[in-house]
This record gives sequence, C-alpha cells and structure tokens, in this order.
Amino acid sequence: MNLKEIREILELLKGSDVSEFELGRGDTVLKLRRGPANAPVVLPPSPPAAPAHSAPVPPAAVSVPPMPTYKEILSPIVGTFYRSPAPDAAPFVEVGTRVVKGQVLCIVEAMKIMNQIESDTTGTISAIIVENAQPVAYGQALFHITPE
Repeated sequence: MNLKEIREILELLKGSDVSEFELGRGDTVLKLRRGPANAPVVLPPSPPAAPAHSAPVPPAAVSVPPMPTYKEILSPIVGTFYRSPAPDAAPFVEVGTRVVKGQVLCIVEAMKIMNQIESDTTGTISAIIVENAQPVAYGQALFHITPE
C-alpha cells in the first residue's frame, strides 16, 4: 500500500459518515478512526533544515527512479474482485497469459452489478495483485502487464 492509495482512501471517506475503516492487504493493515474535531494532530518530526551555506547538489548526483517495465491495470470502482466469470469456471487470465487490448481480465462486483475490467494494452500478465473475492478500492492496482 503506498501513500497515493492511502490519500485516495482518505479522500473517499472525507465526505462520508464512516467513523472507522480497516483495510488489510497481505501483511499490511490500514486502520482509520475518525475522532472528535478538536483532537490534537500528531505530525512526524520534520527533517533538519539544510545549512544556508551548503552547495547545491549537481544534477548528475540526483538519482531518478527507473520507469517501471509494466503497465498497471487499476480498479475503476470500489467492489469485490473476481478472477473468473463463475465460482467453478477457470480464471480469465493467469500470470504469463498474453492479453490484447480490450480482453476481459477480471470482474469487479459493485452493488450486485458485475463489471468486466478489460486490458487497455497488449502484453503479458506479469503479476496479479489482488486475491480472488477480495475487496478493492477505486484506483487500486489489480494487474501488472508487461507491454509488447
């Protein structure tokens, strides 16, 4: 779970009357509890300020993180993730499956409506991020596809 996903969850909960929220993904558990409006806010300590006379960092020393070699397929809605069209059916895709743009990858059920999630690129499934029948959030990564 990354900071972007946590911010999206907070934004979704901002306008609701939910007072407590818990989301588990693997070994990570995120618990949010809304308290009274006058509760003190605890911020992590800020890093020490750089001395005013320090030399600027030369551009060559700045490291740029490498671009991922995969495309993430994100959930467009909140719901329940299903890998197959029926409980006794084979999954739509497996790791290593070659997919084409428009091919159905999974279903996300929201309010008893089965929404087919399609690939927006041609490539090979390199990772399936969510377990079958698990809840997913808006914008949560479902698959990694290595483009061709």
